[in-house]
Amino acid sequence: MYQEKEIFSRNELLIGPEATDKISKARVILFGVGGVGSWCAESLIRSGIGHLTIVDSDNVSITNINRQLPATTETVGQAKVNVLKTRLLAINPHANITAMQTVYTAETNDLFRLDTYDYILDAIDSLEHKTNLIVNATRTNAAFFSSMGAALKLDPSHIRTAEFQKVYGCPLAAALRRRLKKNAMPAKKFLCVFSDEALENRGVPPVPSPDQSMWDERKARINGTIVHITAIFGFTLAGLLIQDIVKNLHHTTSAQ
Repeated sequence: MYQEKEIFSRNELLIGPEATDKISKARVILFGVGGVGSWCAESLIRSGIGHLTIVDSDNVSITNINRQLPATTETVGQAKVNVLKTRLLAINPHANITAMQTVYTAETNDLFRLDTYDYILDAIDSLEHKTNLIVNATRTNAAFFSSMGAALKLDPSHIRTAEFQKVYGCPLAAALRRRLKKNAMPAKKFLCVFSDEALENRGVPPVPSPDQSMWDERKARINGTIVHITAIFGFTLAGLLIQDIVKNLHHTTSAQ
């Protein structure tokens, strides 16, 4: 079996041994492993994250194949988190990966023990569940990063990061802010990945299939998405975490 030091030697060359060690020890939980979250998970493991919990209730659908890492014609109907865990362990067999096929809700929040993690990442596409996670995650000591909407985007040059209250041109962020004002505001500031591009669907929405493994009937609206956008969102989300670890390590070192 390959040694971790061999796998991540190029990472260490860039960021140094101390940062590489910090990354390997960080405890991370990622909610949602679809178009954004699956690429985020891949980036985290290839960056050396050694302790990752992935949470998603969905099975692979045929309509996921255009943009989601676990989705192929051979994995349709299988649990996304299980398919993804197998792939991630093939990248780094030393990683400690926990797959939870369940939904994050206000009622299930306690199952995840959010206060035991160093980092909480949000790639949820449900407005209600995303709102609940933002409220609960920002009440912990963990660093929290969130992905805004990646649908109806085509131009990668519009993708950027900002503090949540400063995100602009994103309907999802605006809807979240309205909902949070009515319920409970975030306990602290957090960074998001977003795009201010606003396109419209040009095609006809797909017709639901009688095979429920090929259709997510819980989606209130189906919008067009494409892989180069969802993947960049996911990689950027992972990048916020890795940069945070490196930045904090350098601040600690310089303060000594």
